[in-house]
Amino acid sequence: MKIKKFSFLICFLILGFSTFAQPSTISNHNNNSQLITSLDSYRWKMKMMLPGEGIKHGLHKLPPGDIETLVWNPAKVPGDVYTDLWKAGVIEDPYFGRNSVKAQWVMQYEWWYSTQFKVNQDLSDKVARLDFQSVDHACDIWLNGHKIGSHKGSFSSFSFDVTEAILSNEHWLKATNMLVIRLAPPPQVNANVAGLKTPWFGDYWRDLIPFGITGSIDLVFTGKSRILDVYAKPNVKNEKNASVTFEIEVENTEKIAKEKTITISFEGQNFDGKQQTVSFKKLLQPGKQIIKHEVEVNNPQLWWPWDLGKPNLYDAKVSLDEAKINQDFKEITFGLRRVDMEWNPGFTRDEVSFPRTTLINGKPIFIRSACWGGPPDIFVGRTSEEKYRRLIELAKEANMNNIRIFGWHPPEIPLFYKLCNEQGITVWQDMIPLGTGNIPNKPELLERIFQEGENVIKNRRNNPSLIMMEGGEEMLLRASDAMYARNFLETLGKRYQGMVDLPYVPDSPLTCHVSIEAGYKKKEAVHALGYFYGMGKWPLEEWFKTLDFPIVPELAITSVPNVESLKKFIPKDELWPPGPSWGHHWADLDRLRIQNFDAFGDEKKGSLQEFVDATQDAQGIIFQLSIEHFRRNKPRTSGIALCHFITYWPDMKWGMVDSYLQPKRSFEFVKTAYQPVLVNLNFAKRRWLNSEMFKGQFWIVNDLYKEYKNCKVSYSILDDDKKVLQKSSFDVAKIEENSSKQFLEIEAKVLKKVKKNFYVEVELTNKDGEVLSSNNYMFLIGDQRGDAEKFKKMGEEIRNRNSEYSYGNYLRFFDQIIGANKKEYESKTDTIKTRGF
Repeated sequence: MKIKKFSFLICFLILGFSTFAQPSTISNHNNNSQLITSLDSYRWKMKMMLPGEGIKHGLHKLPPGDIETLVWNPAKVPGDVYTDLWKAGVIEDPYFGRNSVKAQWVMQYEWWYSTQFKVNQDLSDKVARLDFQSVDHACDIWLNGHKIGSHKGSFSSFSFDVTEAILSNEHWLKATNMLVIRLAPPPQVNANVAGLKTPWFGDYWRDLIPFGITGSIDLVFTGKSRILDVYAKPNVKNEKNASVTFEIEVENTEKIAKEKTITISFEGQNFDGKQQTVSFKKLLQPGKQIIKHEVEVNNPQLWWPWDLGKPNLYDAKVSLDEAKINQDFKEITFGLRRVDMEWNPGFTRDEVSFPRTTLINGKPIFIRSACWGGPPDIFVGRTSEEKYRRLIELAKEANMNNIRIFGWHPPEIPLFYKLCNEQGITVWQDMIPLGTGNIPNKPELLERIFQEGENVIKNRRNNPSLIMMEGGEEMLLRASDAMYARNFLETLGKRYQGMVDLPYVPDSPLTCHVSIEAGYKKKEAVHALGYFYGMGKWPLEEWFKTLDFPIVPELAITSVPNVESLKKFIPKDELWPPGPSWGHHWADLDRLRIQNFDAFGDEKKGSLQEFVDATQDAQGIIFQLSIEHFRRNKPRTSGIALCHFITYWPDMKWGMVDSYLQPKRSFEFVKTAYQPVLVNLNFAKRRWLNSEMFKGQFWIVNDLYKEYKNCKVSYSILDDDKKVLQKSSFDVAKIEENSSKQFLEIEAKVLKKVKKNFYVEVELTNKDGEVLSSNNYMFLIGDQRGDAEKFKKMGEEIRNRNSEYSYGNYLRFFDQIIGANKKEYESKTDTIKTRGF
């Protein structure tokens, strides 16, 4: 035994590392000495000051043990200024009615936040730092009267060494520390902070600029050497052969080089697997450095999207030791998966510039997605872990295998990615919000944008759910200099891909006239917004059938939240008919009316409930039929993202789940259309004459890597009263894996006695009679061409009537307010009537 141990030690000293760590190293590795104190809490206080006055009055030099801040307003970190003020009774709920207009004074002031905490432990041979997850947007920070730093940028994490400023003592008063943060008034021009702050304009928000201490704050104590970051970079060759390269960023704060022992261990988080451990020595030079170490994974368990396999995750721990003393450690979660891109079949290189089919671990996937529309609250102090968990559950319930975070919304918090990792939902992301064509031309400002993006990726790249990166959202659509914008976006991509090996596309959709001028191709992608913004130009089924693109990053249509939700943010006297608060919350009352007409042949204005239900059903019908069109087109089309999944304040715009986590009726339509195995009906139109023969084609789309044999499709055609007009079935010998195929054409002369509506219900069962997929459709008895002309006329009328108003001016719906049609608004007691209702 002694000889074996001695031989092992000799080998270890010669090799410098081993896949088996020494016993003393393991002890250090498992019993770390790192101390982390979270400063997240309701123990914070806040105070308003005129810009520049806080420092003049000495708020930054408040004595550590002072109790003056007891009388400041209570506040919470993480959070935001508006939520803190609302909960303190300073402002009315900005989400209710038009209260957000009344709160605009808030963003003209600077806000001072403070908290006190105690440090009692011995800090000999320790280094202390404050880690900030995010602050929106600009801040200055003092600890015990010492300025420890400043920061600008809403999404990047940052740290400050506070070893010299921290107070530690056994006596409570001498152990008390005062942390003070000054939040500057938020920037007022987005072009000056493009990519560094979430755009606060666009057709789903009003001019109230969010800001606050939006991320966690941790006080961290380590040894003289510390681990700043760990990236577990996967290398998946196939399902049985994978390795992971640990890229460990460390810092030696001493002035001389020191030899350290680095130990890495990892094991399955959600599956059984033996722990692997590796340990090696490294001479750390003074300052920061990156150490790379590759480890072959025994019996690798890959991470898959939920519909293709199990989302297997690994927990890893990295420790840094000097002799027998643990200096620092870090824990991460990672997954083994490979992401590749293939060219979509059917499109030439003259039509597209990029491959747009995503492969996970070598398997092409069809992306069933929605633009997130988040965060769950634009005022982050109003959200919670429970909201995130419920929303990710709903996304999976809707059969989505992807969530797209686009350039009008910020990168999400760590919890979001953790939940996506666990649920097997992939993420397609604009890394930082560049939902504008206005970017600075000063090199130092551009560099800040690049750095912000790199920081965002660095903090999120261990998440296997993150599979695609984009640079901007409609950036080129608004760019005054096409080539300047293109060069910026392509440089951004190179910086991103220097941080993580993932596909990158510069912008979306890349098919506007500026994109073409910049050299991109005519078929890159489509933002399917034409039906809504061009309302009345085409019936919905004629519109979506014209769309033929490799990928659809946006498909948008609007609806109104549930009546119960409306009552939470619309004043009672404005509920019905719709009052000005509807417009303030972005209800396009004209388009909603005629959208209902296109879907049902009726504007559905008989009551509030009827109108709300109709807008949601119309949204669902448009989503369903469009999704089915694009899915039938696979593999030529490889993905679609609806716009949006949620909404980040109580609005009446894009979301299919409202701000109070209530799914709209459209949710069920999407859930059906996104079934991984989908039986569906293709047809030319939704309106049929009683004298016509109803015609259609049954298709089956299979997104799974599983074939089905000896299946059956059963279908029924029903009248207004849901009585069966015709019922039949047909056999399907084989449904191939990852396929889309037409199986049967039908012709049915059964409409003679139908009055207004008829329905088709269809079901796919396997050889054992189990239901693989079910679907249903509602059709109208009517004149397709005649109603199309009425729809077109309605659209022309609203465009002509509203031509003198900007799209965001909702007063155009209220004749009294704008003085139209000889009507006047003289008093708050006047009853405001909505045009068209």
